[in-house]
Amino acid sequence: MTMIKYILPLFLCMLVSCNEKIVEKPKNLIPQEKMVAILYDISLLNAARSINESILIEHDVEPMAYIYNKYKIDSLQLVKSDTYYASLPTVYETIYTQIKDRLAKEEELMEAERKETANKPVENLKKEPVKDTLP
Repeated sequence: MTMIKYILPLFLCMLVSCNEKIVEKPKNLIPQEKMVAILYDISLLNAARSINESILIEHDVEPMAYIYNKYKIDSLQLVKSDTYYASLPTVYETIYTQIKDRLAKEEELMEAERKETANKPVENLKKEPVKDTLP
């Protein structure tokens, strides 16, 4: 019985503290759907950078500058919005589930396209004789 005296108040304190908002909603919060699109693009750009960074360099693409320009946001707005959504675990999980689903769908489409290309007959790719420019 004495143990319950100590556990019950501790449990109530923990319950109340879990409902307390730790991070305040930023004034210029990025809407959730736009945040999904931004984080999706960031994941694609990071994958591109890890696979072949030279293409990004060749085309003078700086990934984060591209994101800021495309979505008309700045780095502080992105960080504050991401921090806010991260403070709401169920919302944050929903955002990342949507990103994961979108990536999986794109992967399926690319795989289907790859199979379709592999099954096309090669006869349409006739070789033309190479003309020698030397006399």
